[in-house]
Amino acid sequence: MATVTHFFSHSTPIPVIGQGTWYMGENATRRRQEVNALQRGIDLGLTLIDTAEMYADGGAEEVVGEAIRGRRDEVYLVSKVYPWNAVGFRAHEACEASLKRLGTDYLDLYLLHWRATVPFEETIAAMESLIAQGKIGRWGVSNLDTEDMQSLWKLEGGKACATNQVLYHLGSRGIEYDLLPWCAQHDLPVMAYCPLAQAGRLREALLHHPVVKAIAQDKGISVAQVLLAWVIRNPGVLAIPKAATIAHVEENAAALEVRLTAQEMALLDEAFPPPHEKMPLDVV
Repeated sequence: MATVTHFFSHSTPIPVIGQGTWYMGENATRRRQEVNALQRGIDLGLTLIDTAEMYADGGAEEVVGEAIRGRRDEVYLVSKVYPWNAVGFRAHEACEASLKRLGTDYLDLYLLHWRATVPFEETIAAMESLIAQGKIGRWGVSNLDTEDMQSLWKLEGGKACATNQVLYHLGSRGIEYDLLPWCAQHDLPVMAYCPLAQAGRLREALLHHPVVKAIAQDKGISVAQVLLAWVIRNPGVLAIPKAATIAHVEENAAALEVRLTAQEMALLDEAFPPPHEKMPLDVV
């Protein structure tokens, strides 16, 4: 497992663990803490930052903008557009609004947040127009299953898609049946959001599972680091966990150095079996 890679045909190495921002920007009293966490992450090499116009109605982008002020060139910046904005002039308006909140004049990567009723052809055209204007470097998608990806790939310009960002963690392995192999076959990186699972019963189950806890204890690391190391165990997958505190982001960064043995991965497979049939794409 490499700690950095040349994802997205980018000349600068990109870390296989980045920084997510879902739920950031929702509480003004936490803003300074969130900004500090993102900045510490950049210091530690977690230079890919993912956000979206949806998060806190643009509030997360504002937090990111403050965190990267004066450091834009150090960061690989990703944002996502609502599907109903991913067409024609609306795409330009949405992108401009995101750029303003982020305090920059370009995005490295712009993602369709999920598929809705706008035809892929119109979204591709909008993305190509934004690239031509220098507002984005590349474009990609999020929350698309294998059939959607196959449809996209057949369209003119569809193969320019740079990534598919989907839910993926030890407790949600459905993409391993067909989507992950399809992406690997087409050299398409996968961005794993909620790599520690979304807050709730499933996340608590993962964090307190005896097998995961035993591996963490044996390696002298945290359970969260075991879970992150598992997500990025194979080439072609990068994780974007959210960390709203410096301690949490430091813990995430340290997971870059964790290596799971074949025996440990076999134990995790036994506790959380991979899929043996097609499953609906998990989305949160």
